[in-house]
Amino acid sequence: MIPVAVMNTLQVVALVLVAAGAAIVVRTRERVRQVLALSIYGMLLAILFFVFQAPDVTLSELAVGAIALPIVLLLAIAKVRKPER
Repeated sequence: MIPVAVMNTLQVVALVLVAAGAAIVVRTRERVRQVLALSIYGMLLAILFFVFQAPDVTLSELAVGAIALPIVLLLAIAKVRKPER
């Protein structure tokens, strides 16, 4: 069993990392880098949910926030950048 003080510290660290990740996503201007930052932010959210002992939400966030959404956004960016013939 993990002591309460250690768990509280992990939770605070996870919350700070998520806040920093959100700020990085918002401040990034280039589209592809922003999508990559969003993917990392999704992984940070998954870690946050894991630390708060929500494994089902963690798996959902990994699948959607860290993998599926960035792939869809990168495909959309590639489609928009493609010159028309």
